[in-house]
Amino acid sequence: MLEDGKFGKYGGIFVPELIIPALEELEEAFYKYKDDPEFNEELKFYLKEFAGRPTNLYFAENLSKKFGCRVYLKREDMLHTGAHKINNTLGQGLLAKYMGKTRLIAETGAGQHGIATAVVGALFKLPADVYMGSEDVERQKMNVFRMELSGGKVIPVETGSKTLKDAINEAFRDWITNVENTHYLIGSTMGPHPYPTMVKHFQSVIGEEARRQIMEKEGKLPDAVIACVGGGSNAMGIFAGFAADDEVELIGVEGGGDGTETPRTGATLCKGTEGILHGSLSFVLQDQDGQINEAHSVSAGLDYPGVGPEHAHMKVTGRANYVAVTNKEALRGFELLSKYEGIIPALESSHAVAYAEKYASMEENKGKTIIINLSGRGDKDMFIVAKEMGVEV
Repeated sequence: MLEDGKFGKYGGIFVPELIIPALEELEEAFYKYKDDPEFNEELKFYLKEFAGRPTNLYFAENLSKKFGCRVYLKREDMLHTGAHKINNTLGQGLLAKYMGKTRLIAETGAGQHGIATAVVGALFKLPADVYMGSEDVERQKMNVFRMELSGGKVIPVETGSKTLKDAINEAFRDWITNVENTHYLIGSTMGPHPYPTMVKHFQSVIGEEARRQIMEKEGKLPDAVIACVGGGSNAMGIFAGFAADDEVELIGVEGGGDGTETPRTGATLCKGTEGILHGSLSFVLQDQDGQINEAHSVSAGLDYPGVGPEHAHMKVTGRANYVAVTNKEALRGFELLSKYEGIIPALESSHAVAYAEKYASMEENKGKTIIINLSGRGDKDMFIVAKEMGVEV
């Protein structure tokens, strides 16, 4: 019997009955292996030797001088495949192997989760099919090629907004048909229980490392931790290390798109209302009839009209503060980190950098210590940024 998987009133299991046995099997396996010494030793090996953990907590001296704060970057961009996504795909891929599954499926927006799934499929000799909205296929061609090089099969989705939401819909349809041999490797802290709990568990290595590292470097906890939020896995991963420390401000930065006052936004927690999407109760971008609105962000990883249920809980309880950064501001964040530190961030992470500048500019925050979770690198976004800046490449 499944637990309800609630964070306060958020989360839960709102799925067709056909999927319940697969979720029960997954929950049983997750709780069986998450504390199993053999499983964890194997996972630790792959995280270190294959993915490249631990990642550095880097003091950004030039940015610190510009901002007037002590700015640290948690360098998830340095991981194999270029983003934090590999932490979760290694965890779930290994779990699927222990469960005897012979096939992986996944959804992807910006492509980083798709790449991470494809390479883990190659590593564990499991074929991987990746659903991706055709609009995202077009704007992330390089990542599509990388997935295919690693043996993944990219399946373009032509329905709806042709982005992440629709890719998830198609992946769920596939899973219903193939539950016996297939593991659906969800890439964020969304979806029905046990996914939000499980993905957070595999991503919490970010926060555990960051907490230990900042204590070593500063001798104290940071004043604020800032991370971008789409579905919410990189933010939940780093927040996990500091959630029990009330003195640490947790700030999630959503994709504001053209602005939260416009319909072209991805700021679910800032603008959305309570609703059910992809199996859980959370905040959703929807109209007055409950129909899901299309989300928009310059970054493919942040244009999701829902958000992980634990983020919803952290918002309403006040444990975390959620803000929105526009496309234009995110592009400034992209340029700032590139020019001042020589580090090219993913457009998703650029939202966190952009808000860090705003945060540091507030008089009451001068001199504070900030950790920015640099969730991914910007190789995948070069053509998008060049186009936005009017540069021909």
